[in-house]
Amino acid sequence: MSGGLITAFRTLTAIPVPGRDADKMVSALPWFPVAGLSLGLILYGIADLFGRLAGPGWPEGCAAILVVAAILLTRGIHLDGLADWADGFWGARDREKTLAIMKDPRVGSFGVLAIASVLLLKWVCFSRLIGAGELKWIIAAYVVSRTMQAALLATHPYARPGGGTAAPFAQGADWRHLSMAMAGSVVLIPLICGLRWQWFAVILAGWAVTRLFGLWCRRRLGGITGDLIGACSEIVESTVLLAGGMTV
Repeated sequence: MSGGLITAFRTLTAIPVPGRDADKMVSALPWFPVAGLSLGLILYGIADLFGRLAGPGWPEGCAAILVVAAILLTRGIHLDGLADWADGFWGARDREKTLAIMKDPRVGSFGVLAIASVLLLKWVCFSRLIGAGELKWIIAAYVVSRTMQAALLATHPYARPGGGTAAPFAQGADWRHLSMAMAGSVVLIPLICGLRWQWFAVILAGWAVTRLFGLWCRRRLGGITGDLIGACSEIVESTVLLAGGMTV
């Protein structure tokens, strides 16, 4: 198994994988869509199994299980980033204070509200997609959101002068890693979910959201951090799920 693939799985998921990590963390970026695909397929399988055991009449219960399963499968790492982003960006105005708040392990009121809002939105969207029999949107959401993590790393500098947990992934990241990650997303989603124009539309939408978010971060902090990458992932994932819920 490729070292980059192993690192992608160990970074983005709680799925145990054998082997040795990549020598350079940046080599994991092209594999981010594959890690996202694995998460989406597991959630798809859980929803399918629940439907077989409990019947199709309780999508809300299945959606609640998916929300919890998604947290366990990712160790809640991106939700933590979402909370830090909300606390930092709404709790301070200057760059240094924002970075200091984001580094603080304590979660403030803005962070709690952000997590609660995103989890509620996911539960509603999961319920809608399960009830409509459109579980493939869940797969698409996880592939696109993890792809956009790679896109953010490849297009923006790291904001913390002393580095951080995501800094090794940003070192050497460029258009090659971006193009490979994007190509993976463009190939994997239609391959697994079928050829539909909606998939290409949500990839573009995810890219647009990521570009806007990245520009905002660059204006506020001069770049990105690991927390901001996690926050962007949650925002893009929720955007794709919401798009699916609105179109089915």
